[in-house]
Amino acid sequence: MKPELLAVFAILVVFVLLEIAFTNFFNKKGQKGSDGIVEIVSTLTLSLFTQPLVLAGGFAVAAFIAPGSADMLKDWSFLAVFGLFLIFDDLTQYGWHRLSHTVPWLYNLHRPHHNAEYLSIRVVYRNNLFYYLLMPGLWLSGALIYLGGGWVYAVYIVIKMTVIYGAHSDVRWDEPLYKIKWLSPVMWVLERTISTPATHSAHHGKHAADGVTNYKGNFGNLLFFWDVLFGTAKITRRYPEEMGVENLPETSIAEQLIWPLVGAPKQKQSAPE
Repeated sequence: MKPELLAVFAILVVFVLLEIAFTNFFNKKGQKGSDGIVEIVSTLTLSLFTQPLVLAGGFAVAAFIAPGSADMLKDWSFLAVFGLFLIFDDLTQYGWHRLSHTVPWLYNLHRPHHNAEYLSIRVVYRNNLFYYLLMPGLWLSGALIYLGGGWVYAVYIVIKMTVIYGAHSDVRWDEPLYKIKWLSPVMWVLERTISTPATHSAHHGKHAADGVTNYKGNFGNLLFFWDVLFGTAKITRRYPEEMGVENLPETSIAEQLIWPLVGAPKQKQSAPE
C-alpha cells in the first residue's frame, strides 16, 4: 500500500478510536438498523473500487487526449501543483456538492450522506455508489496525476482527508478552542479557511429553523473558503441539536446505495428548501 494511503487509513483509525472512547462509535443517537449496512458497503466500495477506478480513468482519458503531456508538471513548484489540486479537485467538489443539493437526481445520489440522524466519521463516505463514480474532481485528479502531479497529490490527499475526517467526526476538536480567548483571532481565520465540526455540522442539521443549520450552504470539503467566497457560508460556532433530512420520506437500503437501478423514491427527492 502506498505511504499516503497508509497515512489516510491511520488518520481514519485515530478518529474511529476517538469516537469509540468519547462518543459511542457503534451506537449513535438516532441510529437505525440500516445505517451500518449503508455505511460499510459505501465505504468499502469507494475505497476498494470506485476511487482507484476513477483516478485510473482520469489518468487514461488524459493520456488519450494529450499523449505527449505526461509529467509536464514535474518541474513545477509544490505550491503551484497543490494549487491546481485545490482548484480542479476541491473547488470542483464544492460545485458538485452544491449542485447535488439543487438538482433532484443528483440529490438522490447524495441523500444517503444526510440520511443518518447523526454526524460521525462513519458517514464520511456514505453516499450512493454512483455519486463518487460521477464526481468530476476525482476524474480531474487522475488527469493531474498523469500530468506529473502524483507526488503532490500524495501530500494533498492526506491533508484533505484529515480535514474532512475532522469536520465529520462528532469529537468536536474545535469546541474547546473557541473557549480560549487568545485563540479567537486564530479560530476566526481557521473557520473561514477549512471545514470544521461547527461549520460542517451546520450543513448536516435537520431543522432549518434552528438558527444553526445551513443545509443549502457550508458545502466546503477541504476549504471552507469556497463557501465564504461564493456566499454560502454560515458561521455560528454552534452545533445543531438534531441531524438528518427534514420533510422527506423514508428510503430503503437499496434506494440509498444503488438508485436508480433498484427502487424509486416515494416522492420527488429534491433537497429541502
